[in-house]
Amino acid sequence: MLTTRFVDGAPNWIDIGTSDLDGALAFYGGLFGWEFRSAGPDAGGYGFFQLEGRTVAGGMRTGPDQGPPSWTVYFQSEDAQATAEAAEQAHGRVLVPPMDVMGQGRMAVLADQAGAPFGLWQPGRTKGVDMADEPGGLCWVELYTPDIAAAAAFYYKVLRLETSGMPFPGGTYTCVNPAAGGEDAMFGGMVPMADAPDEVAAGPHWLPYFEVEDTDAVVEQARRLGGTVRTPATSVEGVGRMAKLADPQGVRFAVIRSDSPQS
Repeated sequence: MLTTRFVDGAPNWIDIGTSDLDGALAFYGGLFGWEFRSAGPDAGGYGFFQLEGRTVAGGMRTGPDQGPPSWTVYFQSEDAQATAEAAEQAHGRVLVPPMDVMGQGRMAVLADQAGAPFGLWQPGRTKGVDMADEPGGLCWVELYTPDIAAAAAFYYKVLRLETSGMPFPGGTYTCVNPAAGGEDAMFGGMVPMADAPDEVAAGPHWLPYFEVEDTDAVVEQARRLGGTVRTPATSVEGVGRMAKLADPQGVRFAVIRSDSPQS
């Protein structure tokens, strides 16, 4: 499970880059109750989505030269420069080189061997998000990729992520955990794109899941706020009730009411 007791390799930050930051605030504020706080005049418009005073994500306005609007999942690295070099050696790419962020830490944005973007966050004064695995916060991440074995090899080399198989309706689900935390620190999964036709159009990518108290109510609220329901609310025994959505700018994400520990 995701916690704020971050270990190397686990997600510790998430942010959205969007052409309409005000629209994103209206949508996610209406959906999750988030409020937005600017990071200050020197932050280039970057700011923090917060719930009851706790930071759950970051966000900023981006232009067309920075790619389509999207969520980026960041993974903890004790040395962003070394991790970026490891990614290149494993046939990934460095999209945004490691840089200092106002003394708060160091960040980079990379792409894996299949082209899926992801971020690195090397903690400084900011360790990561203040909330995880509770309503309104990030609770799971899922990689959609054409080749599970190649992805598993890449992320083990770069972030020391381990994978394991879990029985799932219709087959086996590939779970992911940081080597430093063991399977108790499992935070996500990998899904072959051949099994996910609803994700093919976006290409290889990491999809964030946010915990909610009532999946069906959130789905209806997303519709009212101008979002798109990509996959209707569906219950999976032992996992929870989930749905895949997109915000008004087309940014993909998912929501889930987990069977445990929230229920």
